[in-house]
Amino acid sequence: MTPDPHIDPVTDFASVRERVSEHPWRAELSVSEIPAPTRIAPEALALEASVLDDGAQLGSGRLIILHDPAGSESWQGNFRLVTMARAEVDPEMATDPLLAPVARSWLTDSLDSSGAEYVALAGTATSVVSRPFGQLGDEPDENRVELRASWTPQLARPEDIGLHLAGWQDLLCHACGLPPLPEGVTRLKPRHSDEDQA
Repeated sequence: MTPDPHIDPVTDFASVRERVSEHPWRAELSVSEIPAPTRIAPEALALEASVLDDGAQLGSGRLIILHDPAGSESWQGNFRLVTMARAEVDPEMATDPLLAPVARSWLTDSLDSSGAEYVALAGTATSVVSRPFGQLGDEPDENRVELRASWTPQLARPEDIGLHLAGWQDLLCHACGLPPLPEGVTRLKPRHSDEDQA
C-alpha cells in the first residue's frame, strides 16, 4: 500500500493510547499492558496477549505502538507498530516449507480484512522445531511458528488504531487456529459432558 496524501497523520499519542485502553478484545484473548521500550521512540505503549481456549494457552503475542512526533523517514510516518506472535502448530505444519509464506499471509489478510491502512510492512516468519534429548529427554517436543513484523499505520483519526488492534487480534487467533468473528459476534464455547450431566 502507498501512503494517502490526503490523510493528515494523527500526532496526539495520548488520544491513541486512550483508544487502545478502550478496545474490546475477543473473549479468548487475555490482554494486558506491559512496560514499553524507552529508547526506540519518544513515546511508546506495549501490550501482551495470551490466546486461551478452554483454559489452555494456544499462543501469545506482543504489540508495541511507537510514536515519534518528528516522524521517521524509515517508518514513513509518526507511528510504528511492532509485533511478535507465537503459536503452537502440529509437527507436519512446523516442517512445511510453505509455513513462512502462509504466516505472512495471516498478517496481511488480518490487517486487510479489518480495514487497516498501512505502509512499510516488514518482518520475518520462523518455524521452531525442538526435540529434547539426554537429560532433557523428558521434556515435550516443541513445534511452533513465530512471526515478527512491523508496519506504519495510516491514521486519519485516533479511532483508526482500533482497526490495527482488530487486525492484530485476528492474526493471533488465526495463528492459533481460531476462526475470525464478525464484529459484535461472540464465539460460543462447546458444552462439556460434565456440564450436560449437571
